[in-house]
Amino acid sequence: MSTRLSRRTAVVLALVLALASCSRAGGGDPATTGQPRDLGPVGEIRVGYFANVTHAPAIIGVDKGFFARELGPSKLVPQTFNAGPEAISALLGGSLDVAFLGPGPAINAFTKSGGTVRLIAGAVSGGVQLVVKPDIAAPEQLRGRTLATPQLGGTQDIALKTWLARNGLAGQVSVAALKNAQAFDAFRGGEVDGAWLPEPWASRLVLDAHAKVLVDEKTLWPGGHFPTTVVVTRNEFLQRHPTTIRAILRGQVAVLEWAAAHRDEAKAAVNDGIEARTRNRLSPAALDRAFDAVQLSPDPHALTYAQLAQDSVTAGVIPSPPYLEGLIDLRLLNEELAARGKPAIRTAGFRVE
Repeated sequence: MSTRLSRRTAVVLALVLALASCSRAGGGDPATTGQPRDLGPVGEIRVGYFANVTHAPAIIGVDKGFFARELGPSKLVPQTFNAGPEAISALLGGSLDVAFLGPGPAINAFTKSGGTVRLIAGAVSGGVQLVVKPDIAAPEQLRGRTLATPQLGGTQDIALKTWLARNGLAGQVSVAALKNAQAFDAFRGGEVDGAWLPEPWASRLVLDAHAKVLVDEKTLWPGGHFPTTVVVTRNEFLQRHPTTIRAILRGQVAVLEWAAAHRDEAKAAVNDGIEARTRNRLSPAALDRAFDAVQLSPDPHALTYAQLAQDSVTAGVIPSPPYLEGLIDLRLLNEELAARGKPAIRTAGFRVE
């Protein structure tokens, strides 16, 4: 199977950025008029994330106090969500300030809101699989079957529908939007034939429900690298409260350093966090399998976004390839990395307007 990011994709990315700079040159941020004034640290910051292994940095950052220590007097208000579209609705509605979510909803929110969203860091890559009943050995055997994803328009939903389209299965497979725990129960009950899920749910279906892996999403990307979880905020919040955003990013970098140096403790912290939020604890085998599948990193893998944007079109989430210039703003992240003697993360030609 060919990789999803090719020479053609690189050309698409170059064209998207070139056209964007021509069509919007001098236009500024459509979400604001003029430059918002820096209002200093916010009184409280509301941070959203999911109770998944693919959100390990957020869970550790909240539960181990990394964010709170950096925020100082600013109060951290954590909120959990099931999938990206739900978190994006809260972010755009003003009831959430920072969200850990997938790149698909981030791209779609940026497009539909006229550019009010900024992607400020990566968090996790990898850790997504299509797991199916043992009798399914090839894509064509999915015709007439039902597969689950966490939410319509979410990152896994987009990835599944894109993969179905590329395998000639668009419209021939039913896709059900089920929360991860519901997908697990539906698979065990025979109501669905498989699911495109993030960790730890793919591992739980394999180890606890006797599913098999039909597609590991990392095989669809060069080097196996693709963003699963990124960090986003509203541009207005970023401009008005950069000190608070810096604190979150400092906490994020500290989490990643700690997790790399204390892998077993990090795994235990995530398992404790998942149990506290879902009342379900992962078995040691599921926890090990899930952690082996993910990479914790601040790199959002910017080179993949032209393809991710096209995937949203293929999946029917947005009607045409979106305008991307201004989506990725890693300036504050790179300043925090530089302060720790770490190299800057490249943005693959994306400019901040």
